[in-house]
Amino acid sequence: MITNDTIVALATPSGAGAIAVIRVSGKDAIAITDACFKSVKAQKSLSDQKTHTLHLGHIVDEEKYVDEVLVSLFKGTTSYTGEPTTEISCHGSIYIQQEIIQLFLRKGCRMADAGEFTLRAFLNGKLDLAQAEAVADLIASDSEASHQIAMQQMRGGFSSELQDLRQELLNFASLIELELDFAEEDVEFADRTQFIALVSKITQVLKRLIDSFSVGNVLKNGIPIAIVGEPNVGKSTLLNALLNEEKAIVSDIAGTTRDAIEDQLNINGIMFRFIDTAGIRDTKDVVENIGIQKTYENIEKAQLVLYLVNGVSIQETSEQIEKLLEDIERLQQKYPTKKIQVIINKTDLLSEEAIQQLMSQVENVILISAKQKQGISELKEELTQLANIGAISNNQTIVSNSRHFEALNNALIAIKEVQSGIDNQISSDLFAIDIREALHHLGLISGEVTTDDLLGNIFANFCIGK
Repeated sequence: MITNDTIVALATPSGAGAIAVIRVSGKDAIAITDACFKSVKAQKSLSDQKTHTLHLGHIVDEEKYVDEVLVSLFKGTTSYTGEPTTEISCHGSIYIQQEIIQLFLRKGCRMADAGEFTLRAFLNGKLDLAQAEAVADLIASDSEASHQIAMQQMRGGFSSELQDLRQELLNFASLIELELDFAEEDVEFADRTQFIALVSKITQVLKRLIDSFSVGNVLKNGIPIAIVGEPNVGKSTLLNALLNEEKAIVSDIAGTTRDAIEDQLNINGIMFRFIDTAGIRDTKDVVENIGIQKTYENIEKAQLVLYLVNGVSIQETSEQIEKLLEDIERLQQKYPTKKIQVIINKTDLLSEEAIQQLMSQVENVILISAKQKQGISELKEELTQLANIGAISNNQTIVSNSRHFEALNNALIAIKEVQSGIDNQISSDLFAIDIREALHHLGLISGEVTTDDLLGNIFANFCIGK
């Protein structure tokens, strides 16, 4: 898959802007750039300049001056891609961008494929595969949490932890393979006590990484939160108050919201995906019933459920409060894995006595007035507390990539088979197969074991220019 041709692409977003950066990489990158570049200093050649230097001049197409540019020079293997590279900072005119790229294509460059610069960085040993994938996650990060996860992986925290374990396992595998070569001699080269300790250690690490995926996945893609409750309790008003815009239609007519309305909000560096659902009630309206069914589907997808209650209606009788508690219990039994947060709305219409009574009878309740935007800041603070981000603050490795998650699961299965073989005292040749299987799956994560199809699937998701 390694190619020696020279590629070019726009590294900044397409469209007009103040400046644009065009990246050129490959064995002839400097020579081609030099042929199109005329320095402000007479007779200056890029080939003669030091690496990691900037040069002011013009891009020239024969006698035609295209633009005044700044050329960044990266010689040898000291670039992002691990091969000679130039980056041309030009004015952000679409016409100028196209003219420069077309000129370089005529001079012998090829348009880069999606993610080809990062692919070359991987193939040239500048990044392992997990780090390369983290580059795409970093570009796509839209919150502090997802940014931290991507940065940690790109800096090699995840890779180095797995590589150390893989190397230890590989060393033992080599000794066990050596035992098989001397099977007739009945000798043991691998210390079984140390090997058992290593298998136990690998099992613990794999389990921790697998468990972190649920956290990593929601922090990468946003924590889904369903806003549910009976009709007219203020679900749409609450969504509008959280987003600080009129996203959802608000009406006194019960059943106004018939389909889920979804939007994202960044709170204290964490992305939340709020879903305003149809009110839950018995109705003969066919369309509304479809909306209610979708409400239950969205609860299934949500990590957190905000159960909104009309404080005015439940303050009237003790039976109403008992019914509320029964409804919450029933919802919790239906979704035992979901965190359900009870929120009492319209508290601006309640007396202090009624508020104190509600707080004493309903546990962990949050009081708000969505219409008056009272208690919204407190609710946002509570949401960040409910989000499980302890691992990020502790700088623990968090898995957020589904490909890594699958490979870790497969590696754990193989390691458990090794452990079973040790416990049952089976012959070395049998559990050596499971060791090789575990090494294979661990190698898939970092790219020590890979295929062209795998690389194609991964880098196809990258943007062109990166």
